[in-house]
Amino acid sequence: MSIRYPRPLRPGDRIGVTSPSSGVPKELRGRLDVAVREVEARGYEVVVGRCMDGAGHVSAPAAERARELTGMLTDPGIRAVVPPWGGETAIDLLPLLDWERLRNAEPTWVVGYSDMSTLITPLTLLTGVATVHGNNLMDTPYRVPEGLSSWLDIVALPAGSRFAQIPPGRHWTAGWDDFQADPEVSEYTLDTPGTWTRLDADGEVDVSGRLIGGCTEIVSHVAGTPYGDVASFARDHAPEGTLVYVEAVEHDALTICRTLHGMKLAGFFSGANAVLVGRTSAPDAPSLTQHEAVMDALGSLGVPIIADVECGHVPPYLPLVNGALARVVHNSSRSELTQTLVD
Repeated sequence: MSIRYPRPLRPGDRIGVTSPSSGVPKELRGRLDVAVREVEARGYEVVVGRCMDGAGHVSAPAAERARELTGMLTDPGIRAVVPPWGGETAIDLLPLLDWERLRNAEPTWVVGYSDMSTLITPLTLLTGVATVHGNNLMDTPYRVPEGLSSWLDIVALPAGSRFAQIPPGRHWTAGWDDFQADPEVSEYTLDTPGTWTRLDADGEVDVSGRLIGGCTEIVSHVAGTPYGDVASFARDHAPEGTLVYVEAVEHDALTICRTLHGMKLAGFFSGANAVLVGRTSAPDAPSLTQHEAVMDALGSLGVPIIADVECGHVPPYLPLVNGALARVVHNSSRSELTQTLVD
């Protein structure tokens, strides 16, 4: 089976905005407006759905969120769907989505990370359609550091395209900007130096495979279920092997260690040629660091493990296309991830 790529976006296309998980509180609607204008400045029309309420932990009842997401993904006039951000419980949509209808629909780009891993990873696993693990809508107004790409750049690429990203060498550890106080903010405070770290061994890495992965705290709950069957994906879509990426948002190192062990038992790392681990601000444990937790759980895979990649909750963001054929190179003088949109 082949990976299917949605057609590239062109000026005049419509992008749907919905909140499959958490909505936007009233006091942050100013930032939402800024983000929408940023997308419109690229020449796109933005359609904001009804499921956007930020008063609770979800934007609407599960059936309404599932219906709106399915409607956008099967509307031939909507070419991409992006949420304002993640949230907590998008997992309740999985049994409510019409997966057969989604498989048969013309592919649509879906973008997001964090709790959106609950949806974009199963979408690729179950339909073979590429999705983008990248910064959400509310992050879109930030200027993209040199060496990285915006999701808006990626969804405009035709199938067969190849693009490379490199670590910018700096990241942000201070937390999050106050969108209520400054909804127009567009510059990250990249105040800390740092680049990728190989955990398993010294030496050069040059390895390829199909990208698949997500937020550790999120995708762990579907790993090994019909919605997180990476072993079948590896067999059907990735004869060349996989490049699995994971990233921790908040759980301490001992919890992450147990979680990764469980994901391994569930086959999430089946066929992995390497593992990419996102940079995290999640806490260490007194007896175990986050890096040590990864090695405790995944060291036995016997593949390169590269940590501190910009694919997590620590800005900036390095978007990854689930299903794309990727090559990661890491040595003393060069770190680079190249993605090719081929089936």
